[in-house]
Amino acid sequence: MALLQFRAPVSYEDHQLAFEEFLRTFKTAPAASITHALGDMNIDEDDLSDEYDFMDEDDQQGENARRLARSQAKVPKLRYLELLQKVADRYEDEITIDLDDVAQFDRSLDENDTPMKLVESIETNAKHYLDVMSKAVDKIMPSPTRELNYKDDVLDVLMSQRTARNNALMRAADETTDPTDEPELFPAELTRRYTLNFKPRTRSVEPLKALAVRQVRGEHLGHLITVRGITTRVSDVKPTVEVNAYTCDRCGCEIFQPVGSKTFGPLVECPSQDCKTNQTKGQLHHSTRASKFQPFQEVKIQEMAEQVPVGHIPRMLTILCHGALVRRINPGDIVDVAGIFLPTPYTGFKAIRAGLLTDTYLEAQHVIQHKKAYEDMETDNKISKRIEQYQATGHLYEYLAKSIAPEIYGHLDVKKALLLLLVGGVTKVMGDGMRIRGDINICLMGDPGVAKSQLLKYITKVAPRGVYTTGRGSSGVGLTAAVMKDPVTDEMILEGGALVLADNGICCIDEFDKMDDSDRTAIHEVMEQQTISISKAGISTTLNARTSILAAANPLYGRYNPRISPVENINLPAALLSRFDVLFLILDTPSRDTDALLARHVTYVHMNNKHPDTEGVVFSPAEVRQYIAKARTFRPVVPTAVSEYMVKAYVKMREQQSRDERNKKQFSHTSPRTLLGVLRLSQALARLRFSETVVQDDVDEALRLIEASKESLYQDQDGYKKDMSPSSRIYNMVRALAESGQCRPADADEEDDDETLGMELSMKKVEDRVIAKGFTKDQWQTAIMEYTNLDIWQTAANGTRLLFIVSEAAHMARDAEFEME
Repeated sequence: MALLQFRAPVSYEDHQLAFEEFLRTFKTAPAASITHALGDMNIDEDDLSDEYDFMDEDDQQGENARRLARSQAKVPKLRYLELLQKVADRYEDEITIDLDDVAQFDRSLDENDTPMKLVESIETNAKHYLDVMSKAVDKIMPSPTRELNYKDDVLDVLMSQRTARNNALMRAADETTDPTDEPELFPAELTRRYTLNFKPRTRSVEPLKALAVRQVRGEHLGHLITVRGITTRVSDVKPTVEVNAYTCDRCGCEIFQPVGSKTFGPLVECPSQDCKTNQTKGQLHHSTRASKFQPFQEVKIQEMAEQVPVGHIPRMLTILCHGALVRRINPGDIVDVAGIFLPTPYTGFKAIRAGLLTDTYLEAQHVIQHKKAYEDMETDNKISKRIEQYQATGHLYEYLAKSIAPEIYGHLDVKKALLLLLVGGVTKVMGDGMRIRGDINICLMGDPGVAKSQLLKYITKVAPRGVYTTGRGSSGVGLTAAVMKDPVTDEMILEGGALVLADNGICCIDEFDKMDDSDRTAIHEVMEQQTISISKAGISTTLNARTSILAAANPLYGRYNPRISPVENINLPAALLSRFDVLFLILDTPSRDTDALLARHVTYVHMNNKHPDTEGVVFSPAEVRQYIAKARTFRPVVPTAVSEYMVKAYVKMREQQSRDERNKKQFSHTSPRTLLGVLRLSQALARLRFSETVVQDDVDEALRLIEASKESLYQDQDGYKKDMSPSSRIYNMVRALAESGQCRPADADEEDDDETLGMELSMKKVEDRVIAKGFTKDQWQTAIMEYTNLDIWQTAANGTRLLFIVSEAAHMARDAEFEME
């Protein structure tokens, strides 16, 4: 049955001519485009340009050069014609056509009463318009201005020779009068040294939103769409054939076969005119060197957790990346992929089993990373200026800590520790290859309902690479790596688990105490050596897992039992506990004032869908990420004086542990790993100050955080409720600083290293620590007066020293108490 031919709704020849005009004439101002990219900011404001920051020219010549550069920046430039010139000169190999520019060109055509609807045509038939745009690019491609030399690649030499031969044949064909004599040209794919891609529109009448995988329908076939998801699997980069080349053994002709689909049938007989005339049917031999290949990578993306309806499992979509788009996506990345949604038939044995079914895939055109790695982030001047404005106040550490999960009430010390977890210490590699980790590991152990899981979720959202998993829903293999068969090559490959996906990021493990012991031991190597060693299915290798572990767990029997020791409540093996730099014990103890404040906070969040206004400022997750990215560029070192101070503090911590063991109040074992943990926390605090040197205050704050992790344990002990007035809380804090040997005066006597160590404190250092905890100066002065009147302490050296009054009888009573216990 013969059917009528369906005429194309548009004239592709007219559209190609319009594209040629677009590439030849489209202009854009570089300053305007950069301003739009950075949020409508003028970079050359106040005549300060980064290009001349390093120049100190005050003469007239330098001023003229700056004025000339600024005037040239404001002159509109031929954007795509300059890009094509760079491609012709072999400086670039990727051409990205921005559909926003095509839409602007479309509007100019509408004003001239020649509407063509180029953007709508591209978005609904993107695969064909790639060929149309490529032909337009080939027509407009300028001649190279850079000569070939010995440094150029062999493929560039081949392409230039092929292009020159095509041009010579075209000129010869123009000179001949025989219309049937068509030149035998190389295929266009062989002479192109670029990859052409479309970038989707960002500005439209209707709001453009990325689709979820389950929202992609049959109506999108052939269209240019954008899909959002998380990357679960990325294959190796392999070459895929674009043009197959053969050589005839009879006539010697080169035969080229463009390959435009997933499968093709190789040519066997020579189709050249010589073999047809002589009727020789020469055999064709494949020529790999003359063929053209391009990089190919297969990516699997999965729906985001918030896109999956209740009771459904996440759906997956296959994405094929070609050319310049390979190696742009890594496992665990959250991406928006713009591409052409296309069907593909099953091949091989799958075709027999599938029958009439057809698979679908997305041919990638443009990739947008949602959370870039810290080193890949671009500095936003607007955010940098806002952060510098608050940095001058000296309270940025407090503001950043309060900006972590502001909807959650309290837990300021926990949030400070989580901020340091995001910043991290400095990873060091010794000369012999020994590696000392800089990532900080934290465990939150607490009663139910203290918002541990919400804190973990927030950290996963803020970190550029964060993976959230639960203890009961994860196996040892799921955390480390599994051996499975590659669906493309049928080889045995390793599929990375949660810890591998979180490489250079943070892995949050909830319900840590519910994990099986055999699965939990898989984390031991990751937490210290930061590698995963695999020996299974004939594969012996070591995978990188340079990740920080943030774990949340409940005590034994669900809630903390004050009748048994802290070690029995925690119920985790000592080998695992020692690998955590900070172990926070968060108890839910009833208190009338605290409970009322907490209830008001929770009800406010539910009524207004936002956190209550607090003193200072609350930064957005993007601003926190930007600050941390800048802080991680510093590598602070520890001076000798701070090192000695750290050694003395560590010795005091070991002595405190021996006393706690005698009192049966041991919280955790103090080991050399504890000293390394203090060192990492101190380096993270120095990074927060944008400093290259660790100071004594950093060590004091690190030691205070470790002490604060046990604070809730001692809030309600000895059978009576402690006084929680501001003066009492300030006294307990200063007493803890004194006993830990912190905040000592710079000229303190170093020889007296026994009982009086820490009893004489620097008033200024203690005041800074008290105010940093949120107390006011009036409360601090009131506490000094109250406890001076009680003969607990006294001020000395014109109010610059705070001296504890400890009688000899008190020393003897305390020693006797230790001996009795």
